[in-house]
Amino acid sequence: MVCGNDYWMSFEVRTVSGDTYTFDSIECAAQKIAPSCEHCGCRILGHGAEVEGRFFCCAHCARESGSGLGAEIRDTVGAHPG
Repeated sequence: MVCGNDYWMSFEVRTVSGDTYTFDSIECAAQKIAPSCEHCGCRILGHGAEVEGRFFCCAHCARESGSGLGAEIRDTVGAHPG
């Protein structure tokens, strides 16, 4: 467990690498296994963006990280087409 609680409704998450974790909440699971944005450090819980093997929470963070990463990525959810 991440926080040390031992609830009867806990659940297991098994990763591709074969690790198994027991959690009592989605919040604890996210803190333990969700990747962090390489630019702002927030946990990536949605689609995120992967550029050249680096993970970002959004296209903005990918672009802001430097080296031209993410220049071709657009955040399109809710974006006006014009």
